[in-house]
Amino acid sequence: MASKNQTLGEFIIENQSSFKYSSGELSRLINSIRLAAKVVNHEVNKAGLVDIIGAAGDTNIQGENQQKLDVYANEKFIQTLTNRNIVCGIASEEEENFITINSQDENHQNKYIVLIDPLDGSSNIDVNVSVGTIFSVYRRVTPVGTPVQLEDFLQKGSQQVAAGYIVYGTSTMLVYTTGDGVNGFTLNPAIGSYYLSHPNIKFPENGTIYSVNEGNYIHFPQGIKNYIKYCQKEEGNRPYTSRYIGSLVSDFHRNMIKGGIYMYPKSSKSSNGKLRLLYECNPMAFLAEQANGKASDGFTRIMDIEPTELHQRVPFICGSKNMVNKAEEFMFAAK
Repeated sequence: MASKNQTLGEFIIENQSSFKYSSGELSRLINSIRLAAKVVNHEVNKAGLVDIIGAAGDTNIQGENQQKLDVYANEKFIQTLTNRNIVCGIASEEEENFITINSQDENHQNKYIVLIDPLDGSSNIDVNVSVGTIFSVYRRVTPVGTPVQLEDFLQKGSQQVAAGYIVYGTSTMLVYTTGDGVNGFTLNPAIGSYYLSHPNIKFPENGTIYSVNEGNYIHFPQGIKNYIKYCQKEEGNRPYTSRYIGSLVSDFHRNMIKGGIYMYPKSSKSSNGKLRLLYECNPMAFLAEQANGKASDGFTRIMDIEPTELHQRVPFICGSKNMVNKAEEFMFAAK
């Protein structure tokens, strides 16, 4: 029975048998992510004191300006996962192509690949707003011992074996699932250990918060416009409260705890939406469903979408189940 004074390491060991591929590899992988997160957290907390904030001077594959912390977090997560010889491939939102690990080693038997958004919401770092890391884990589909291929990464979200995020906020939390519920662990910086603080997290089925960048309202599809008007209408427990941070991890985390809906729809400016299916939407959808929530592109379950490219973008609606269902009703009605 998990207890609130249990460390993340103890929790992983105790619950390893509930994971259907309980070889120990996944446990070591989560431990590696935990270690890299502690290193990144240390740098995030020094922002403003050292030369780590601001633009790095480059753009990533998305055409977005890279922040110095984007580059740092990307390097640290890749370095940690590579050096500990746990995964056979990594794909990062910051890298154009996937990374093959130890592909020439005939004895390389690692079965897992990781997709990662190393620092979600990094444009907020220099104004001291919470940012995060998002990760997703799959078992490879190509033969073990051979170099990973693109098809190993282009799997539906329903094939994920683990997913989670780290939020670097007033406290640092690691929240993850291996398909058996969602648990949150808070870092005690004095001793460097994560402790179970939020066992078995569940989305309330209904919520009173909607999270969307209303500055883009004019560009949204009609269904989303109609749903926003519904949220603002004074009736029953409405109007809902509008809360939008601009860091997916932070908005998702708040809504999962308090009940709410997050929306980043397609628009006349972004015809396919802005969020990446593999690095953001699939892992968050897995977490949402494991926490009794729902994730959709407005018409289709996110984890049923067949990926076609590494940096594919999709519309994203996620949160309390009844709120997402209502948003879908408005999308179908306006179709």
